[in-house]
Amino acid sequence: MSKADAVAAVLLLGATFYAVFGGADFGAGFWELFARRAGDPEAVRHRIERSIAPVWEANHVWLIFILVFFWTGFPEAFAAVMSTLYIPLAIAAVGIVLRGSGFAFGKVIEGPWRGRANLAFALSSILTPFFMGCVIGAVAAGEVPVGGDGDPTGSWIGFLPLTLGALFVAAGAYLAAVFLVHDASSSGDEQSAWVFARWALGAAGVAGAFAVLGAVALHADAETVWDGLKGDALPLAIASVACGAVVVVSVLRAVRSGGTVLRWMRPFAVAAVVALIWGGGVAMHPYLLPPGGGGTGLTIDASAAPDATLDVLLIVFGIALVVVIPALGLLYTLSQKRLLE
Repeated sequence: MSKADAVAAVLLLGATFYAVFGGADFGAGFWELFARRAGDPEAVRHRIERSIAPVWEANHVWLIFILVFFWTGFPEAFAAVMSTLYIPLAIAAVGIVLRGSGFAFGKVIEGPWRGRANLAFALSSILTPFFMGCVIGAVAAGEVPVGGDGDPTGSWIGFLPLTLGALFVAAGAYLAAVFLVHDASSSGDEQSAWVFARWALGAAGVAGAFAVLGAVALHADAETVWDGLKGDALPLAIASVACGAVVVVSVLRAVRSGGTVLRWMRPFAVAAVVALIWGGGVAMHPYLLPPGGGGTGLTIDASAAPDATLDVLLIVFGIALVVVIPALGLLYTLSQKRLLE
């Protein structure tokens, strides 16, 4: 493995953490739209708020990590993406700001404005992952030329980008519902746990449908990535399907038998998403910008910064493993044990 490949793997690792923790965070906001349909809407809203309040800002550390490593380690690819896909990226950034504002104000204000703040929080929780998915889809479809002179309006509204945008929203909702099952069950709130379990089943079905549609879109619009998915990435794709199936079957059995909702579903739900992300990364290798569409393709090695820069990035990552990762792990542990309330 070259230094450039090592930095690309670190970049993918950061994207994985953001997809899992940030995705579940966005998904919790998505379920705010459905809380009023639950048997006890206030209990469900309270559970969502308690689950994400201690960690929701920390999740965006991974987004900053991704951006810094991307522009420092692969400046040419970063410039091309930002020059071509600035519209969906800007919308996603606005969504992050609106989401944070809606969540913060929804906790402290009363009256009709509280409902509007909660609505802003929920809608922006859909907006941001959708447009992030559109960005990934446009890159995979080869719509980002190396020179950064791609179509800023048409490059991200094709079959594959829109499908991946919807998949990102559904996957986040699925993760959030599974996480909330665990949180509610751990707190003895079995009524809310069953609500989240049913939501998890629905989201799993929708995410699975969009995953199949995404495979069709890859075959149609991203030949390079599709070939990689059929090759080295195939075991990861199979693992993602298998882990997702374990969660769905477990919830179905619990619902039919009336038993306790299983808490150990969470590792399998996370594994399904992680395998999907790493499968995509393996399928794209050795490209950062695959060829096809309006793009000419750019490999990891061709886009990489000088070796001295890559060395510094790998050293910084090593320091982060020692300092930042344990701190975030402690934060999540304390949150799960309800010691931050």
